[in-house]
Amino acid sequence: MFKTKGSVQTEHASKYLQQLCKHFAHKVEVDFTPDKGHVSFPMGPCIIQADNTTLRFEGQSEKADGIKAMKGVIISHLDKFAWREQIEYVWEDSSD
Repeated sequence: MFKTKGSVQTEHASKYLQQLCKHFAHKVEVDFTPDKGHVSFPMGPCIIQADNTTLRFEGQSEKADGIKAMKGVIISHLDKFAWREQIEYVWEDSSD
């Protein structure tokens, strides 16, 4: 199993979590509240959490390419929603 943990520092974490989840819900199963979301991507599940200063992602996939694709989807969409900010992503990948 391949895993990734990511984070973004932003004062708009809850807003972005909700925007991401609402958008992803058009194509995949999503369940979310203002501070936590679960997205069932085709490549694997992803948990998104928000607090006052940070947006966090925890994803897993059977394949390394799945993690790469998941991160790409998250980054491309969040960059569009957060265009007013300069977003800096911190990712840590691992495998079992």
